[in-house]
Amino acid sequence: MHQTARKAPDSSGVYLWRNPQGTVIYVGKAKNLKNRLCSYFSGNKDIKTRILISRAQSIEYITTANEYEAFLLENNLIKKYSPRYNIDLKDGKSYPVLRVTNEKFPRVFKTRQVIQDGSLYFGPFPDAGALDTFIDTLYKLYPLRHCKHFTERDYPCLYYHIGRCKAPCCKKIDKDSYNAFIGEISSLLEGKGKETEQKLERQMKEAAASLNFEKAARIRDGLRALMIMQNQNVVEDFSTEDRDYIAFWREGELASFTVLKIREGKVQGRDNYRVTSLNEDDELMPEFINAYYTEDSELPPAIYVPTQEGLDFMQRWLRENFKSQTKIVLVAEPMENFPRHKAALDMALQNAKEDIIRRLRERGDIPALQELKEELRLKNLPVRIEGFDIAHIGGKFPVASLISFYNGNPDKKNYRYFRLKSTDGIIDDFQSMREAATRRYTRLLNDGDELPDLILVDGGIGQVNAVEDVLRALDLDIPVAGLAKRDEEIFRPGDSTPISLPKRSDALRLLQRVRDETHRFATSRNQRLRTKENVVSAFAALPGIGPKRERALIQKFVTIENLAAAQEAQVAQTLGVKADKAAEILMAARRLSQERNQKKEAQALSLKEAGSTKEIAAHNEWISTLALQAGRPAEEP
Repeated sequence: MHQTARKAPDSSGVYLWRNPQGTVIYVGKAKNLKNRLCSYFSGNKDIKTRILISRAQSIEYITTANEYEAFLLENNLIKKYSPRYNIDLKDGKSYPVLRVTNEKFPRVFKTRQVIQDGSLYFGPFPDAGALDTFIDTLYKLYPLRHCKHFTERDYPCLYYHIGRCKAPCCKKIDKDSYNAFIGEISSLLEGKGKETEQKLERQMKEAAASLNFEKAARIRDGLRALMIMQNQNVVEDFSTEDRDYIAFWREGELASFTVLKIREGKVQGRDNYRVTSLNEDDELMPEFINAYYTEDSELPPAIYVPTQEGLDFMQRWLRENFKSQTKIVLVAEPMENFPRHKAALDMALQNAKEDIIRRLRERGDIPALQELKEELRLKNLPVRIEGFDIAHIGGKFPVASLISFYNGNPDKKNYRYFRLKSTDGIIDDFQSMREAATRRYTRLLNDGDELPDLILVDGGIGQVNAVEDVLRALDLDIPVAGLAKRDEEIFRPGDSTPISLPKRSDALRLLQRVRDETHRFATSRNQRLRTKENVVSAFAALPGIGPKRERALIQKFVTIENLAAAQEAQVAQTLGVKADKAAEILMAARRLSQERNQKKEAQALSLKEAGSTKEIAAHNEWISTLALQAGRPAEEP
């Protein structure tokens, strides 16, 4: 169970503890599943938690899009399973909803009971306080009636006189005008009320400008509550239609399907199904539906899916075999309640993806490793693969990333990065690759550490040969391969003819995972280095310049080049220093400006030699970004 906890995702969700007989004994929710589950196995726990762990045999979890959905799903599952260890923790009550009554002049209020009388319901909302704030804000914005029972009368109540009600009871507003308010409120709750949101924001700013801070704070709280109210939940709604949502995720021949069952407006279960198939993606959904639905009683009125392929004949198959009127609905374009259907399908997709990740982790990606051994004619199974990639912007901040895969899965404790020293300011991916490989494998040789079974570089034959040269110089016999992005072709040392593998190849999929991870790791490090330098002003490197003097120089001269071209008297006057100190600062600025210009010239020459329009554009974009953040015009590279 501890291993299950450690390998859980970082997303929100609900988890279930089962005893040896398979009975659910506890249901919990978590903002971060991995952190929450791991907490059960660390530190000293109270007696109740120790009993729970001792009586459980397995943990399973269902991921959700956010913690809000986890609240609702937990509530439904507790009601379904009545777990033993939830009895003292849950009161079994339902979450509140917002009701718009089915009347000539509707009323809006909070309730925990759903009555099928034609009223509109929104929610449920776990945060009852936020719902109260939102309803209070609605009554301040819209002149709705407050009375519990509508009765026509001759004189309006106090709410009319203070501007909080239009007195429909006294016929001071007609039905259409009143229901226009209800339409705006419904649009807000359905996520369509941008104009009303803007109206609230304008009123808040006007109140703050007129120093009416109490009103501004009230509207601000209403906007915050509105954000919560608009967060449509997936795991519960008020549609009376029973339905299934089906999504799948695949890696190579492995595919996992997730079915979310909505019954009476609530998620009643999430079923995962693991299959092995060599069919194309557009053939998988019909194949699964054919195998999944075997009896008429299992069919809901509607099945929501993310793909159109093959659904026409599946609709016919259901009708002819089961005499069923079940609709198969494609969730790909906006439709009625589109956000809710899409969110539910996304939830199913995320659960299918998590199941694939678990399957790959459980078995190790052995089929991919075996295929890779055969295709590349390796002596041994490539159990450990190390991948390299280079990241820089116009030759600046060059970084090499090293990532490690073990048994086909990331081994993050063996990730490394190298701040390259031999190519700073120039573009030379081959030399960058040589430096990274030299530093890595010289270190492994000196320390007597384990060597990889395969080295993968992000690039073509040039990068591959560069690493091969280093290995020969170190007298190492480690296979090297390169994966070129454009056509996903594999290159081996000394052979300009690439190897092309089928799109569905497990070996190619594994190499793509390694390549993509090296690129992600290298790029993230390069970005951190750029950000770090960007926040350090060039003026701060001058002698005797602290924060106060630095601000004065920036305000007066803007750039270090302008300072280098200034007169000694200008510097002395700006900083209020003596002539000798001003001369020292000026000389340091001129040296720094000269070094910067030389570096820019080297970078420009490297860009020209590389002949890379893309690199030049990236370099210019980087220069512009720095200039904007420094508050000055962009300088020419």
